[in-house]
Amino acid sequence: MTQTFEDRLNQILPRITSDDFLQNRGLGNEIGFWIFEYPPEQELLMRETLEKVIEPGLQRHVPSLRHARVNLFEMVIELLESRKLLDKVIALQAQKGNDAALTALKGVLNQEKLAQRIVAQHRPEELDLMLFTGVGAAYPLVRSHSLLNALHPLMKNTPLLVFFPGRYDGYSLRLFNKLSDDHYYRAFRLVP
Repeated sequence: MTQTFEDRLNQILPRITSDDFLQNRGLGNEIGFWIFEYPPEQELLMRETLEKVIEPGLQRHVPSLRHARVNLFEMVIELLESRKLLDKVIALQAQKGNDAALTALKGVLNQEKLAQRIVAQHRPEELDLMLFTGVGAAYPLVRSHSLLNALHPLMKNTPLLVFFPGRYDGYSLRLFNKLSDDHYYRAFRLVP
């Protein structure tokens, strides 16, 4: 019997508030990187569930839980605004297209630098859990597999849960169920 999307949503909170999840138990010495994959067409329901159910539920179930939610798209916009590049990149994109804009941003949005920025801003060593959202909106500026690889040595023992609009089969990420990212096999599926 196949679970509905709503059934899968209802499993998130009990799973991420469990001691095993928060302590990275049963992972065979792997880092606690998790993917909650969802149908891209359910983006609005996913956002609503995060805001109205999951985040309030974290505080209700584990009041002492320290967590951070990082919206990757908003992070990129804030970075570009802080460097006074956003308007310039938008103008470049309008004049020369997406490829020119992506090329111009290659150094600024280097995945290693983004990983270091996330760690500096959110200090995972002081958190019990980190959540990533905005993955679809941030594409192609942020590539999920590259960012996760860059974060691996930086996250220490803090579990990271990525809300991913697409498919993850334990071997590769398929954003929007169409775009194949490079192979990434170091995360676990939160709810199969």
